[in-house]
Amino acid sequence: MNHPATSAPALRVALADDHAVVRAGYRRLLELERDMAVVAEYGDAESAYRALAAEAGEAVDLLVLDLSMPGRSGLELLRRLQQRRPGLRVLVFTMHDGAAMIEQCLRAGAAGFVTKSSAPEVLVEAVRRAARGETALSPDVAAIAAAPPEAPHRSLSSREFDILQQLLAGHGVEEIAHTLRLSAKTVSNYQTQIRQKLGVGSAVELLRYAREHGLAVP
Repeated sequence: MNHPATSAPALRVALADDHAVVRAGYRRLLELERDMAVVAEYGDAESAYRALAAEAGEAVDLLVLDLSMPGRSGLELLRRLQQRRPGLRVLVFTMHDGAAMIEQCLRAGAAGFVTKSSAPEVLVEAVRRAARGETALSPDVAAIAAAPPEAPHRSLSSREFDILQQLLAGHGVEEIAHTLRLSAKTVSNYQTQIRQKLGVGSAVELLRYAREHGLAVP
């Protein structure tokens, strides 16, 4: 699978995943490629944002991003980086494969979306395609993304969807407010809007809706 030697500089890749063993695994995979170099690793979204949003972060060409990390979610990190560094390519690499999550990530600016159940060569090729400016989807994701949008949760904004994910993970309003640096009142208002859009009246109904529609629960 090794790419032929080339005079062009290696693609500089950063990894953001809270599992060190997982990072080590796909770091080795990517560094087997002669045209790639893993130059940074992050175990949470906040440290990744601080580094990549800073001037030194310009040394990274592409970020391979997991979605479920401590504190801020990968989706929130993706959205913030697209605002601060729109030229940075971000490839989502996650265990989640829900249609709504895929749609939200692509809407937020992801260069691609690959599930962790994919074959190693799929990830390697997706990194190259994303770096070239293409939209890189693993085959399973491409099939899901092609499905017609019908469910009510497709109407959620990126912020609403991010808060929905936090709620489904069992986080309370105060905790979500602290993580996202919003007021508790704002988060509470979002929670009401989410329930109204989904047609649910309680946390139990919200969880039932998520299970019925295959939404990712971190």
